Amino acid sequence: MDLVVFNFPFVYPQAKMKLLEEENSLKISLISLHGLIRATDAPLGFDSDTGGQIKYVLELARELAAQPHVREVELLTRQIIDPRLDDDYAQLEEAICENAKIVRIPFGPKRYLKKESLWPFLEMFIDQCLVHFRRHGLPHIIHGHYADAGMVGAHLAQLLHIPFIFTGHSLGRVKQQRLSVGKHANSTDAMERKYKFTQRIEAEEVALETASMVVTSTSQEIEQQYELYDHYQPSRMEVIPPGVDLDNFSPLTDDWKPTPFADELHRFLKEPEKPMILTLARPDERKNLHKLVEVYGESEELRERANLVLIMGTREDLKDLPKAQRDVIRNIMEQIDKYDLYGKVAYPKNHTPRDVPDLYRLATSRRGLFINPALTEPFGLTLLEAGATGLPIIATNDGGPRDIIANCGNGLLIDPLDNEGIEKALLRGLTEPEQWDEWSKAGIVGTRKHYSWSNHAKRYLRDLDDILQNSAAPVLQQTHSQRRLPEFDRIIITDLDNTLTGDPDGLAEFIQLIKDHPHIGFGIATGRRLDSALNLIQELGLPQPDLIDTDAGTQLHYGERLTPDLSWRQQIGFAWKPAEIREKLDSIEGLYIQPESQQSEYKISYEIDPEKAPTPAEIQKALRSAGLRAKVVLSLGMYLDVIPVRGGSDLSMRHLLWKWGFSPDNVLVAGDSGNDAGMLLGRTLGVVVGNYSPELEVIRNRPRVYFAEAEHARGIIEGIHYYQFLDNIVIPNDRHEE
Repeated sequence: MDLVVFNFPFVYPQAKMKLLEEENSLKISLISLHGLIRATDAPLGFDSDTGGQIKYVLELARELAAQPHVREVELLTRQIIDPRLDDDYAQLEEAICENAKIVRIPFGPKRYLKKESLWPFLEMFIDQCLVHFRRHGLPHIIHGHYADAGMVGAHLAQLLHIPFIFTGHSLGRVKQQRLSVGKHANSTDAMERKYKFTQRIEAEEVALETASMVVTSTSQEIEQQYELYDHYQPSRMEVIPPGVDLDNFSPLTDDWKPTPFADELHRFLKEPEKPMILTLARPDERKNLHKLVEVYGESEELRERANLVLIMGTREDLKDLPKAQRDVIRNIMEQIDKYDLYGKVAYPKNHTPRDVPDLYRLATSRRGLFINPALTEPFGLTLLEAGATGLPIIATNDGGPRDIIANCGNGLLIDPLDNEGIEKALLRGLTEPEQWDEWSKAGIVGTRKHYSWSNHAKRYLRDLDDILQNSAAPVLQQTHSQRRLPEFDRIIITDLDNTLTGDPDGLAEFIQLIKDHPHIGFGIATGRRLDSALNLIQELGLPQPDLIDTDAGTQLHYGERLTPDLSWRQQIGFAWKPAEIREKLDSIEGLYIQPESQQSEYKISYEIDPEKAPTPAEIQKALRSAGLRAKVVLSLGMYLDVIPVRGGSDLSMRHLLWKWGFSPDNVLVAGDSGNDAGMLLGRTLGVVVGNYSPELEVIRNRPRVYFAEAEHARGIIEGIHYYQFLDNIVIPNDRHEE
């Protein structure tokens, strides 16, 4: 069988990619999946998913698109069709500015979901992204933001051989560590159910393992946060502080006048002309807003000298907020009542992004202060916004605030748990006018010197230039001579052992089904070596497969001549160090190397004793700690395969479908063990036969994964009928509304 190859919108140079020497040559794909993203008036503070990261990626896209050698920036996110939300989030494309746009990819349920509910649908996004890239051309760089986009971006980069950049924004291990103390200490299972730490942390590990560069905002992130990860590679990490929109967040001018939003605050305040202690944060326990109200309520001098203004996102009805946010706001209202702060504290229900710059200027005009009392603060974009308008800042002694105040000298650091220290810092800013003037001027100058988006983009593209010059041209981007299409319009791909085998009568029925439907292709995906797979195929009397995916997703061959997939072979050996892997694992108790007949060029196979051996996750950790990049796959509870990071049935399946231009909607895949999990997820039509191994239980209820009751080959046949695969295909399990 021959393969189809398409011509693409543009072709990479054959050797090095020196794109930054050419005008309008570079295409960048940013990926940010969760929250509500639109080009203007993004509803920051809508929930914990719609905050600083959204602002960051939008402003990064704008600034990169303004650079002379950047042709296009696309921000890939999720399409949301939800009657509770504006129609903006349903639009497939939206311009951000010239040369930059939002592209919304449909995947999973149509309605809005919190980020922790997106994990089961990310493989769907990967497949939808491949459709998008086929239609519109590959980017030169993929940049994933946060763990979810880190995982999908790493997968796409591994598959397409495109350099990958990762920005974590906030990290799972750090959050898990913080929530494991105090009142959360004994609720590990509850935290896992709520925050999906296992999936999130593994996604971050994969992103770190794949990334050519990790962009951080502060040196503390590298030294104290990323250091917690198995695949900690500080040499790949670059501190490139985010910028601030200096056109929007500008100082007071002589003709400035308060906007109508000032009236919204005034209705709360008896003496609105007093200096303002301003904070702007979503109602999250980590933001420590209750501590700020407590300090203010217990300090007679603070109450006498200033008003307190709390901008806590937006809300229409308190009862409609998530419980965690509702609890924070109710706690604050109880404190206002406890300390009798009516007329001294403003806490408006709504504001728009357009109100924020003038809110800072209003506070500056009254010689107030901005405070960020968060328990932890990875960066603190609001501190830059306040500083750029000339409003002095008081901020938690953690992460980004340390760097910002060190660079700008426009305020003080505080211990967010020290009531007396917070009070003293605020009073210093309110009672020392010369100090206030010095901080105000320093913020205006310092933000422009150290935190402009222009500087960020230039640093970013300088590092990107180095990455591209040391990256080979992606194999799948190159054009070749014309090849024929496959002679079928759909294909069944199945594992051999325990999936096809085990029921001779069911197997005979399956073989006849394949023979009776010549419009259906037939493929094998197995952990066996090619020679062993061919022997079993002959022994079972199977038809000649149109494709054979062997050696645990590391070898691809096609047709009667067993034509090897050369582009797959060009990628599979990336970072593969089998001798060093053997040296690391052979001595581990409970791991027993399988016979040489089970080993292959890109697969190292062990049997394990579950009573003695480490878990697959612990084995993966040991390899990463040794600087070895590989995947660990457990099958049937006792067979362990170690393969290259660019191997596995998930990548091999998507590789061949990309090359063929074949829709995953027309591909039925069947398996019984962990070795098959990768190909069962995504837009292909998955069938798990009834005699499946327990490690596949984790994918139950995932989209397009059908668990058959019948076992072995009869389970495949049951799946074929479930999807009506012989006729007009239906997909009853396309989406799962959680």
